[in-house]
Amino acid sequence: MAETLHREFVYLWYYFELQLGQIFPYWVLGMVLGSAVSVFLKERIHGTFRALGERRPGVLGIFAASMLGIASPLCMYGTIPIAASFSKSGIRDDWLAAFMMSSILLNPQLIIYSTALGTVALTVRILSCFLCGVLAGLLLRRFYKGKGFFNFSGFEEPKNKDTDSNLLLRFLKNLWRNIKATGLYFLFGIILSVIFQRYVPAEWISGLFGENEGFGVLLAATIGVPLYACGGGTIPLLIQWLSNGMSMGSAAAFMITGPATKITNLGAVKIVLGTRRFLLYLGFVMAFSYITGLVVNMFVR
Repeated sequence: MAETLHREFVYLWYYFELQLGQIFPYWVLGMVLGSAVSVFLKERIHGTFRALGERRPGVLGIFAASMLGIASPLCMYGTIPIAASFSKSGIRDDWLAAFMMSSILLNPQLIIYSTALGTVALTVRILSCFLCGVLAGLLLRRFYKGKGFFNFSGFEEPKNKDTDSNLLLRFLKNLWRNIKATGLYFLFGIILSVIFQRYVPAEWISGLFGENEGFGVLLAATIGVPLYACGGGTIPLLIQWLSNGMSMGSAAAFMITGPATKITNLGAVKIVLGTRRFLLYLGFVMAFSYITGLVVNMFVR
């Protein structure tokens, strides 16, 4: 018994070291660049979005808003209060929808993490998140033009924590907050990936998420809801699943539903949208992720 446990520990430690060495540089780079964007570029990005409202570019503003949402370093907790301040300054709801949707799905830090998945997966992630934001904005423009879609009462612009006069100190404090916020999720993701690698046969992953593409995409979109806790923490899992035969379409579906339906964030979304529109939001996310997964599988093998 002791010999068996020792052998399993050796195997698990070997896989842990292997995966840690594979993903750790991307995590560190993501931390550093994410904090740099947050400290030095966040206000400029948000200022650009406010300036967009003054120029009134019409439907093209939706495309710009989606791009700016991806460039914003905020997670959902920060995105909703800042969107409330945008709304008060006169930004239209369709632009807000595009900005919030893409910002919830992706940020500069997560882009760096996702480079560990390879060029194809990174491209799929960026493009699908951008298009998800655009489509959300276009749907609001079509069906809710002239009607209020969001209820931001009670939400105020978040307090800026990056206020130190010393720029280096400001950056280091932001970096430390970043590490505390994501470090445990990062380690948990590696541990979960190690368990999958050791005890879940590759044929199971291929069978569930690869061979039956329609079912695999639907399953990946569904498990993204309860399993996704932190963007960086799911990267090791996706690396393992893709290497074991998960289709790129299934991965794309998981990368959309996961951040869009993080359990810790859905309460704030429901407050902003109300029950009926919250259900529309969930339906939109699931439908978009499923269709995106099927389309990706048509072109990426």
